[in-house]
Amino acid sequence: MAEIREKKAQRRQLRIRHRGRLEQIGIYFGKMLRMFVYQNDWKVLPMAALIAALVSMVIRKNFFITMEGNLTGSFALVCVAIWNGCFNSIQVICRERQIVKREHRSGMHISSYIASHMIYQALLCLAQTALTLYVCGAMGVKYPEKGLITPWLTVDLGITIFLISYASDMLSLWVSAIAHTTTAAMTVMPFVLIFQLVFSGGIFSLPAWADNLSQFTISNYGLKCIAAQSDYNNTPMVSVWNTLEKVKDRELGGTVTAGQISDLLMSDKLKAVSEFRAREIDLDALLRSLMKNAGLTPPETAEAAGEGEDAPRKTVTVGEILEQALNNPSFEAVRDEKITVKTTVGELLEAAGEEDVKKYIQDMTSRVSANPDYENTPGNVIGLWLIIGFFALAYALFAMITLEFIDKDKR
Repeated sequence: MAEIREKKAQRRQLRIRHRGRLEQIGIYFGKMLRMFVYQNDWKVLPMAALIAALVSMVIRKNFFITMEGNLTGSFALVCVAIWNGCFNSIQVICRERQIVKREHRSGMHISSYIASHMIYQALLCLAQTALTLYVCGAMGVKYPEKGLITPWLTVDLGITIFLISYASDMLSLWVSAIAHTTTAAMTVMPFVLIFQLVFSGGIFSLPAWADNLSQFTISNYGLKCIAAQSDYNNTPMVSVWNTLEKVKDRELGGTVTAGQISDLLMSDKLKAVSEFRAREIDLDALLRSLMKNAGLTPPETAEAAGEGEDAPRKTVTVGEILEQALNNPSFEAVRDEKITVKTTVGELLEAAGEEDVKKYIQDMTSRVSANPDYENTPGNVIGLWLIIGFFALAYALFAMITLEFIDKDKR
């Protein structure tokens, strides 16, 4: 009996000795570090590196280069961050639920317990973020140098990935506080991931009724933030042009009128046509060439006649010749005559100036696809950071409130 009383006294002394909230934070944080080493919690770090390597193999060619590549790369990094964060903490509370309940009855402060988790998980997410950025760079993702908030884009991007991971981590911490067993927590986890990724609002086209749901997902704001940092709105869209390149050999046929051809030749919409009309023709050289081909003796040039190199040359532009020909009354008589044309897509692109057409299509599709939510401005990025940070704090608070009722758990 004396031994029992002595043990009870020791427990009471321990409760008194470690009653301070800050002191309890240090105790539980140390416990988590020991679990990181001795219970193989460190395995989340190589897993994060492996996931980043697999994703980098897909996004490295177009990320930060094209509009489509920026959207795909942003979504991929959001998936990596959410995956890492969710699986960091999905089992940390439910696997020791009985211990938490017993220690809470012995004087443990739930706020200290959750605060220690918040500090530990923040360090874990920070390590995963650094690994993700390093592995992506090593696998060939080319980061632009200049950032919007800091002098380096990698730092800006790292802050975004960290916040997404940390908010997802706190969400899973809340789920782990609600679930009574690890099996229940792992059963719920796929639904949480699917909800976050499907309702991100960037890759998947959502019906009108689902738009409001996307406002409650971490992925929605994370995708907007990374897309903004990748300068989505100011990069070219290449999907339409790539489709045209695939059908270059396809034959086209049709009937056009002489008037339609003349309208195209006089149009200013295509740079190649304008440059063709502006081309100058030396009439003397043209006449001599024609007479030489016909076997006639060409007349002497102005220079040979002693007028010198500074003598005015008889030149005319292709546009002037076209204007005279097309304004001729005889052309008006055949303007409506039909001409059968047979060509290929590639020949049309070459005739119109392939590089000019490519630039025009990419610029036009880029302007049409621009999204104001992806605006590349410091105010937009900082605002999105604050929203994601709010999610992290809110989920941590929900986990704390949930655990305050752990003593009512009958199991």
